[in-house]
Amino acid sequence: MLKRLETQREAPAPAEAETGFDIHGYVNFVWRQWKLIAGVTALFLLVAAVETARTTPLYTASAQLLLDPHKEKAGGQDAIMTDAALDLPTIESQIAIIKSSALLRRVVEKERLVEDAEFGARTRVGGGLLDRLRELLSRNAPQQAPARTVASALGGSPETVATVENVKQAVAVARAGQAYVINVSFTSADKEKAANLANAIADAYVVDKLDARFEAARRASAWLSDRLVELRQQLRESEEAVARFRAENNLSGSTPGATLNQDQLAQLNGRLVQARAETAEKKARLDMLQKLEARGGGIAQLPDVSSGASAELRRQASDLSRQEAELLARYNPSHPSVVNLRAQIADVHRAIAAESQRLAANIRNEHELAKARQEAIEKTLREVTGANDLDNTKAITLRELERTAAVNKSLFEDFLQRERVTQEQSTFEARDARIITPALAPVTPTSPKPLQSLLVALVLGLMAGTLGAYALEMLNAGFATPREIEDFLALPLLASISRMDQRELSVNGAVVSIPEYPLAKPLSRLSEALRSLRSAIQMSDVDNPPKVLQFTSTIPGEGKSTLAIALAGSAAQSGQKVLVIDGDLRRPSASRYFGADKKLGLVDCLVGAAELHSALVYNETLKLWFLPAGGKTQNPPDLLLSERLRTLVTSLREQFDLIVIDTPPMGPVVDPLIISNLVDKVIFIVRWSSTAREMVAHSIERLSGHKKVAGVVFNQVIDSKAQKYGKHAYSYYYGGRYYKKYYAE
Repeated sequence: MLKRLETQREAPAPAEAETGFDIHGYVNFVWRQWKLIAGVTALFLLVAAVETARTTPLYTASAQLLLDPHKEKAGGQDAIMTDAALDLPTIESQIAIIKSSALLRRVVEKERLVEDAEFGARTRVGGGLLDRLRELLSRNAPQQAPARTVASALGGSPETVATVENVKQAVAVARAGQAYVINVSFTSADKEKAANLANAIADAYVVDKLDARFEAARRASAWLSDRLVELRQQLRESEEAVARFRAENNLSGSTPGATLNQDQLAQLNGRLVQARAETAEKKARLDMLQKLEARGGGIAQLPDVSSGASAELRRQASDLSRQEAELLARYNPSHPSVVNLRAQIADVHRAIAAESQRLAANIRNEHELAKARQEAIEKTLREVTGANDLDNTKAITLRELERTAAVNKSLFEDFLQRERVTQEQSTFEARDARIITPALAPVTPTSPKPLQSLLVALVLGLMAGTLGAYALEMLNAGFATPREIEDFLALPLLASISRMDQRELSVNGAVVSIPEYPLAKPLSRLSEALRSLRSAIQMSDVDNPPKVLQFTSTIPGEGKSTLAIALAGSAAQSGQKVLVIDGDLRRPSASRYFGADKKLGLVDCLVGAAELHSALVYNETLKLWFLPAGGKTQNPPDLLLSERLRTLVTSLREQFDLIVIDTPPMGPVVDPLIISNLVDKVIFIVRWSSTAREMVAHSIERLSGHKKVAGVVFNQVIDSKAQKYGKHAYSYYYGGRYYKKYYAE
């Protein structure tokens, strides 16, 4: 089946590479279209040269401005106008200021440019082709505000506005790399004027920055002065309100916002904390004493409970117990000394017990006393708290008044400091922009640049010429190379027949027909092409060499009839008995070639009006037999579908070695499809680089079901153009310079 492309196939220029980038294909494309490319390029160069010669030379002068991000502060203090970081948006904003109409209007008025012949007369900078094109395009742009409206907004006359617009077109402002430097350029036909106006614009920007800074400082100082008067009055009123509220409500606490009850409440809270701590301590000693008594212990076991008498009694008891032990060692217990000593010991123990009871009573009394003191303080605190609740609303109001007074005081002091700094800055000239490189009159013009213009024209011309050539080849929908036939139709290219004009067909001063040319020039390119075609047809089916051939095409005028006769003549010269049948019953071109268009022929044989032997014509020149189309018929398809045609062809197979049937084109009629059922092979003729691919593909698709299409023959090939398709035009090479020595024209 056909390998028809689903998408639009690329044009043959440049030729397709099998893989990757095909440099040869592009070279061949340029070779094919070099005249068009060269012509378009020459036109561009001519226009560029004429335009360059007509354009007035323009000069561009540039001044450099430095934006200083580290300018000196006034009076060593932070200025009221804080410096913004010079980031990209800030620098772009400064560039916009330089190019603004307001700043340029100052320059126009100062330099009296309204009266200038170049700008005041509304003459555009330049005046070349590009400027005229720009003016033409601007007519379709959205309409701007009327000149009088703009003039009213800028505070100038319409002439001034027009001059500002002309000057704006001559100004170019750009940042110099990543530095804080701005280039201010001006373009004019006068080099001195260009330098003067570039410097004037730079000066105007510096002055504008200073004016804006001083004006901002002046406005800030005036605003601060007015604000200080208001703040001073507010501070006085707020302080008087605090004093008046204290006096009216008898509020004179030790701290701001505090009443007398609040001071007393604070003191009682402190005393209550101490009393509770003391009560807790006494309670802990009492609890420990009670635990010792419960276990049968004595107060002497408490670590911090003792007295001088208790200690002395214990020492006496210890001494008496030692003496008792010594006496018992010498005497018996009833001895008077022992009895007396034991009486003393008993008295000491009774004294110790009495002392312990006294100390325990003291601990209990101290606890009761601490508890009573705590309860007394708590009672007093409750009384004072009740009285303090009555003053809470007044205290809250007092604190609010005091806070308001404090805020007013802080705000007043801050504005007072700012007002002092602003007054100092208003008299201090701090330049954050200055000219570091003034503009000088340029030596050479910046435009036009002949070499650059010609190079641009050359590039544009080559691009336009190449695109035009590519579009031209895209519009050529015909086949141009064997590779295209093979890829698009999936059929082999059997042969390529070159186009021959009358000069080439001239033999000994006489012009011969294409079928007769191989007789006069048997070693010519045409003769070799016909022999190659015969060989290709025979090789299409080696086992069953085709005997009956059908020649057809897509549309009329592709040369199928002439080629069919030429092939038959070539076969006849090789000794074969050949018959040519004119199967085109509508336009019998072959019959006219043999001068038999009025004789009996195929139609007469099929309708029984003549016998075959009486309709056959022998051509002495080509040494072949010919069966004309014969008489006219109203319904050629019905006649061709008759059994008589099949019987006729079968009979002729036995009489001739080769039968060539010339049929109508596939496009308009169905006759070729009917005849294709009776032949061995169909030879499809395609006019080189002419017939549309889709039409050819559609015609062959109608024949492809019969599997009889042997291949395609390129006809009327222009060798000089075909060879420019490079390696994909290999079948043309036999007609090229490489094989000339093999031919004898």
